[in-house]
Amino acid sequence: MIKMENVNKYFGDLHVLKDVNLEVKEGEKLVIIGPSGSGKSTTVRCMNYLEEPTSGRVYIDGKEITSHNKTHINREAMSMVFQQFNLYPHMTVLKNLTLAPMKLHHKTKQEAEELAYHYLDVVGLRDKANVYPTTLSGGQQQRIAIARALCAQSKIILFDEPTSALDPETIQEVLDVMIRLAKENITMVVVTHEMGFARQVADRVVFMADGQIIEEGTPEHFFENPENERVKQFLGKIIRS
Repeated sequence: MIKMENVNKYFGDLHVLKDVNLEVKEGEKLVIIGPSGSGKSTTVRCMNYLEEPTSGRVYIDGKEITSHNKTHINREAMSMVFQQFNLYPHMTVLKNLTLAPMKLHHKTKQEAEELAYHYLDVVGLRDKANVYPTTLSGGQQQRIAIARALCAQSKIILFDEPTSALDPETIQEVLDVMIRLAKENITMVVVTHEMGFARQVADRVVFMADGQIIEEGTPEHFFENPENERVKQFLGKIIRS
């Protein structure tokens, strides 16, 4: 579903991604971990062309997106859940959720609303359909953002540190929704510091440092028998804390 070949990304003189090669299979749950500034978020943003790679190629569902002008990329194959929710504050929750189905998939208002209520049930927030996002807690807003991504009916959902902006007591409610989603046949790529989630959900874990993938493997390999010294140090600090 996703293939990155020798992807490099510069911001000015800063070399953020260094020859990143990565493949994600259909239905796979890939978790990307690593220290801050390692290139994790830039990697997922290059997957959907929110950031344009400086060099290298990106393929989504068999089609190269790096060969096209940014304005002509078909983003219907994937949705993204951001750190800061990115909901439209001037629209009700229901309107936030029906926008993509009506605009992208040309569904009727009734069809889009039925879809929205279905996914509001999935995230446990049907009763918030007619309120504005600013009246909700951070955890509720992020669950709405996940419902919005599901309403787009994309084959792939990218999560860029979806719990990093949340209070500790609301993190678990978002993770619980993501754990339920992981049982569906959706391709998920998740950048996170939540090691318990990675253990429970990931089919494969990728560790990034200094703009490179330095180790990858199953959660069992990763948390019980990592090979790279940098990974061992990182996990030692995370697990002790």
